[in-house]
Amino acid sequence: MENFRIELDADGIAVVTFDVPGRSMNTLTNSVIAEFPALLAKLRDDDAIKGVVFRSGKVGSFCAGADLGDLLEHAGTRMMPPPVSAQLRELELLGKPVAIALEGLTLGGGLELAMACHYRVAANSPKVVFGLPEVTIGLLPGGGGTQRLARLVGVEKALPLLLEGKPVPAPRAAELGIVDELAAEGEVLAAAKRWIIGGGSATARWDVKGYKIPGGTPYTPANMQAFMMAAAMLRKTTYGNFPAAENILKCVFEGIQLPIEMGLAIETRYFIKTFATPQARAMIRSLFVSRQALAKGGQWAGKAEAPKKVGVIGAGMMGAGIAYVQAARKIETVLLDVDQAAAEKGKGYSRQLVEKAAKRGRMTESAGNDLLDRITPSADYAQLRDVDLVVEAVFEDFELKHKVIRQVEEQLPATALFGSNTSTLPISSLAEASAQADNFIGIHFFSPVDRMDLVEIIRGTKTSEDAVARAVAYAVAIGKTPIVVNDSRGFYTSRCFGTYIYEGLEMLVEGITPALIENAGRMTSMPRGPLEISDDVANDLLLRVIDQTKAALGDAYEIRPFVPVIRSLVEAGRLGRKSGAGFYEYPGDGRKQLWSGLSDLAPVAKGEAALPDVEWLKTRLLHRQALEAARCFHEGVIEDPRAADVGAIMGWGFAAWTGGPLSYIDGLGTARFVAECDELAAKLGPRFAVPDALRAMAAQGDGYYQKRSKAAA
Repeated sequence: MENFRIELDADGIAVVTFDVPGRSMNTLTNSVIAEFPALLAKLRDDDAIKGVVFRSGKVGSFCAGADLGDLLEHAGTRMMPPPVSAQLRELELLGKPVAIALEGLTLGGGLELAMACHYRVAANSPKVVFGLPEVTIGLLPGGGGTQRLARLVGVEKALPLLLEGKPVPAPRAAELGIVDELAAEGEVLAAAKRWIIGGGSATARWDVKGYKIPGGTPYTPANMQAFMMAAAMLRKTTYGNFPAAENILKCVFEGIQLPIEMGLAIETRYFIKTFATPQARAMIRSLFVSRQALAKGGQWAGKAEAPKKVGVIGAGMMGAGIAYVQAARKIETVLLDVDQAAAEKGKGYSRQLVEKAAKRGRMTESAGNDLLDRITPSADYAQLRDVDLVVEAVFEDFELKHKVIRQVEEQLPATALFGSNTSTLPISSLAEASAQADNFIGIHFFSPVDRMDLVEIIRGTKTSEDAVARAVAYAVAIGKTPIVVNDSRGFYTSRCFGTYIYEGLEMLVEGITPALIENAGRMTSMPRGPLEISDDVANDLLLRVIDQTKAALGDAYEIRPFVPVIRSLVEAGRLGRKSGAGFYEYPGDGRKQLWSGLSDLAPVAKGEAALPDVEWLKTRLLHRQALEAARCFHEGVIEDPRAADVGAIMGWGFAAWTGGPLSYIDGLGTARFVAECDELAAKLGPRFAVPDALRAMAAQGDGYYQKRSKAAA
């Protein structure tokens, strides 16, 4: 067999090594699933085999779940993925004891396979994690995950794992009851064999007559409360935008009242129903397939080497975060600031993260010391004489950045790449201070750098293709997902993100009730309402961007009616969350409430005008962002719809259930989207005007991904 190796030991135990060729990590590919029946037949029919232990042939992982690239091939067709659930049930009914030795990542279908085994042994390490993350990409577990997990650990413990999709480390998995035994690293296989030799049962516990699920049926008081709380929480957090989460809840409630076979049939039915939704197809494509391709470098993969030594200019929060992620990926880092004390303070940020990781068991003391040793804090620009790349992360000011560029280039090797971390300032204008504009590029990180995975690579008018490839290689090397865009004011992410805030402010000055604006934003599944996000970004920063844009565009810039509101807030010292006051009040203890004085700056309208239909508000907020993304695409700011969608979700939190703004347009249909934008433009003005190229696409019945597929063919 191609994906499995069977080795029979002297005790009659067949060790089955799962090892998909050509992959760094096992997944349940179509090939694996097609091969599984032959594996089961061999294990069942060979009388010499008295028991079975599954293990992985990959270091650090057992299985990451279904191969979503293969799964996506079935999307939009009448074909369904192969019947994994039925095969895992056959494994469970093999008639011989089956154990599994787990020494690494075990997610999705990998955990479903593990739960179909009769006994699970895991390495006692927080690096070994278990989870069913399907809900995060719009799916539900389709290999028995909803049924076996609930039967193993009970409803109360199972629902959070299924509905949130967060993995748990091995020690916690053992506490929950997912794992039967913990063993020292390197001893896991031996422990699994001992269980079989010691008389391990060949019957799943739920197949034993009289078995009762921990915590009882759905109708016990505790479980009824768990279901009611889960349903309420789902409504509060998803607003019905994620069918997978609702269907998971139904699977568990309906399935555990019945024998396992019927429960599995219910799960399969809901899996098929969920898989057929546009949300699932869009989320799988953007959040897994596209993101994975971009995380490897996309079209620039393998075209340049990653830097070995990098200088970071500016040891504030952003620069300190960049230094940490570089050092964590074994890149020698020089962290510069105006004086040694400031540079040392910047390194202190890395020290805090290292100490936190060590306390949680995620990093050894030795590894932490090695990481910190790779960061050299300094105030001496001469330290940059042998770097391969410099990332400038000073304050967003043209004059300051130009000054730093000139100072750095006095020491920088001629072959080094210069990257400016900026979210709004045009790269081509910044490059005017550089003696080597072909090696000058924008590298826009998102804060906090150690947690935000997206990096926006901005190509200036003189930036070379080699510089782009090198910047992409750098982003990949530090574990980030790069998207490449062309120079434009606000680039892609900041330009589109701003429209969400601006449309909320437009609603505010129209007299719409602020609470309704905020709730409409949350109901689209944006992370926060537009006014709260303005506070998070900082209202003074928002005003500075507006003023800089006006200065750059002159008479071509239209000052919108909401600008005086922002200016008044800033003049009153209401800068946002950082000052404890903005559109919201922040009295402490994590609490917040809309500022009562807001109505003095933006009076609420009378009658129905204050409370328009919430669906209309949701449409405005989503269409405005998607339309700006479409403009960026047709203006050539961003050239790949995958990057546009992944960048939107990862960069500013665009509603994940849509798959991203261009997927959102495709999902609605370009003709419908254009028609609805025309209606909005007629009522609200040219900010909803549709680009001619998008109108032509609608007339031809084309979508963004349809055009991409045609171009690829």
